[in-house]
Amino acid sequence: QVQVEESGGGLVQPGGSLRLSCTASGNIHSIDRMGWWRQAPGKQRELVAIIISSGRTNYADFVKGQFTISRDSANTLYLQMNSLKPEDTAIYYCGMIAGSMYWGQGTQVTVSP
Repeated sequence: QVQVEESGGGLVQPGGSLRLSCTASGNIHSIDRMGWWRQAPGKQRELVAIIISSGRTNYADFVKGQFTISRDSANTLYLQMNSLKPEDTAIYYCGMIAGSMYWGQGTQVTVSP
């Protein structure tokens, strides 16, 4: 079992930045991929960025050059979001893949003047 907790969401003006954090606990040594997803109102959850155990990263086309995923340990993940736009408004979820998928509770990001 892996427990996941996100933090760092909030309200930001267009063009602003936010940094999301995610910490996993429990059986963290079984984690081989970790990433960020988001779900906007009325839409399906979509992948934003993912990092695998080797350190290789993949980004959704809509955030390339705007968001950066990183980690500083086996259980801590970040998402640096720059040049935020209103369409980036969503609940952002951290996901840890360790055989099964483990989700955090989500953190709200609202981009509005």
